[in-house]
Amino acid sequence: MMGAHHAACGAAVWLALTTRFHVDPAAAAHLAPLATQGFDLGLGLLEVSPVGVLTGAIVTAGAALLPDADHRHATIAHSLPPLSNIMCIQVGRLSGGHRHGTHSLLGLAVFVVIAFLAGLWTVPLEPFGVIYPGAGVLTVLLGSFAAKALKVIPDSMRKFPWVLGLGLGGFITFFAPQEQFWFPLAMGLGVAVHILGDILTTGGCNLLWPLRVKAPRLVRAVPGLRHVWKRNGNLAVPVLGNAGSWREWLLLVPVSLYVVAGIGATFLTMGTGGFLSAVPSLPG
Repeated sequence: MMGAHHAACGAAVWLALTTRFHVDPAAAAHLAPLATQGFDLGLGLLEVSPVGVLTGAIVTAGAALLPDADHRHATIAHSLPPLSNIMCIQVGRLSGGHRHGTHSLLGLAVFVVIAFLAGLWTVPLEPFGVIYPGAGVLTVLLGSFAAKALKVIPDSMRKFPWVLGLGLGGFITFFAPQEQFWFPLAMGLGVAVHILGDILTTGGCNLLWPLRVKAPRLVRAVPGLRHVWKRNGNLAVPVLGNAGSWREWLLLVPVSLYVVAGIGATFLTMGTGGFLSAVPSLPG
């Protein structure tokens, strides 16, 4: 899956879990007498403030690109030079190359532990309450990953990634949700979404790395299954085909629109409201 699509999926998952907005097209078009029921966007399973929705979306979008830090030529390797270049080279060596360690259950666990430890670094500071410098430091990297993949940063502006990354890191440090769980959860969701996205392509991932469990002969004899459980131990359910295929774009266009709608609706809950109303109301 392409980098921008990984980032969009990560943000979409966070928005789906933390928001639920009722959309009434009739009210939007000033046709309220039609009394349409409208529909809901999002599940609203986690209660965080609107600011928490935005900060979590940033972190989850960046975390959804983190597994590709195993590839020195990946887009994110050039997102925060020279730090990102050095990091991707070293991560690739430690993880055994592209789509190995960082695309496994072990890699997912390692990323979550790193986020958990970073989240433990807290400092009480009035009037912000508790601030999160550890989460802020990691967000400098994650934010630049997302900005690079989403083409927010032109290739000609080599210094701007640091300005943007430091700005996002500062924002997360001071305005992160007060709930302790949010940062490792956002990290885990982003990484898991990336792995799932790659499993839906033809290459797949070896979830059990560093083990390589080959498919039994009986499985390899079945035409459909041999493309799901590969000889190298990778699991692939290639409903999206190759990375960047038309099927991937067909899925990601509505996902991207949902992210835009969710972020826009979150901004509205911080202001006047309008025809989108938050259900349930999010604590300030």
